Amino acid sequence: MSAARPLPRLEPDNRFFWTSGEDGKLRFLQCSDCKTFIHPPRPICFNCLSENVAPAVVPGTGVVDTFTINHQKWSPNMEVPFIIARVAIDGAPGVILTTNIIDCPVDAVEFGDKVVVSFEQQDDVFLPLFKKVI
Repeated sequence: MSAARPLPRLEPDNRFFWTSGEDGKLRFLQCSDCKTFIHPPRPICFNCLSENVAPAVVPGTGVVDTFTINHQKWSPNMEVPFIIARVAIDGAPGVILTTNIIDCPVDAVEFGDKVVVSFEQQDDVFLPLFKKVI
């Protein structure tokens, strides 16, 4: 999809996530007390209720948990079809990110495929998209 993607609203709790790709690193909040990863971002750990949470770098790799191929053209400039996937993030147990798989034919993705993050910059936002590991 080469057309501009809808951008998230940057807020204090999520700004780090949407801008951290500037240095090519994928980050999720992690509780410093119980080590639970927290996504989507929120100021309190859902596991132990600690407010001691901070962004932590993860490897930027994962596995396709499930996916669908979108054929609906939601805006005039959108290229279809494209892949919407849930990616289980390596190094962040329990975190599954909904994203797009890019740079491969839509019929080339399978459950369990290994993927690596690739950031797409739009304005101040760095969208975490994923490419298949070949």
